[in-house]
Amino acid sequence: MSDATTVQQLFNRIAPVYDQFNDQLSFGLHRIWKRMAVNWCGVKSGDRALDLCCGSGDLTYLLAQQVGSMGEVVGVDFSAELLAIAADRARTKSPTNALIEWIEGDVLNLPLGDNSFDGATMGYGLRNVSDIGRSLREIYRVLKPGKTVAILDMHRPTQPLLEQVQNWYLDNQVIPAAERCGMIDEYAYIAPSLSRFPQGHAQEELAQKAGFSHAVHYPIAAGMMGCLVATK
Repeated sequence: MSDATTVQQLFNRIAPVYDQFNDQLSFGLHRIWKRMAVNWCGVKSGDRALDLCCGSGDLTYLLAQQVGSMGEVVGVDFSAELLAIAADRARTKSPTNALIEWIEGDVLNLPLGDNSFDGATMGYGLRNVSDIGRSLREIYRVLKPGKTVAILDMHRPTQPLLEQVQNWYLDNQVIPAAERCGMIDEYAYIAPSLSRFPQGHAQEELAQKAGFSHAVHYPIAAGMMGCLVATK
């Protein structure tokens, strides 16, 4: 079983508790961070926006609010279970009249045209792809010239003390919460994924190698979260 298949199956399994866990484990702050990402990507009324690794659709709906009834948003994820939840939420809780299209797809090989989006977001996705450079090149390909992607994710803090705090939190808060839901194996992946994930400056370099003209990584929550903002 490939790494991509493993991650795909993992997110299909955690789909029923995905939103609940995001709220509990971030103390609700993930909603603020997502609004920051949407602001950084710079989409406006009437634009065509893209939400990659869209999960249950939080960022997708925020983008829909930004582009309004004259705009369009495409949400892409390779977890069919999460996409089903996102589509169901859109039918019952859609905040705008913006057109939202849901696509099951891989961010390493997007089924989307070149130069076709006015802005993009990705939440908690880049850390889980099998080839970060290729994913960034695909995002670069589908963005229009001069347009921006904002990539939000968890990170390892650069300060050793903060890294100890993060490890304590994962061991004493995340894993017990996952165990109560019967999802301990599914959420045990977070710590090793953080250890492999490039830190801020390295992400900027990867974005520039992918072709982006400008890339800045903004640390959030004392560096335990962050957002890579890259412009084509």
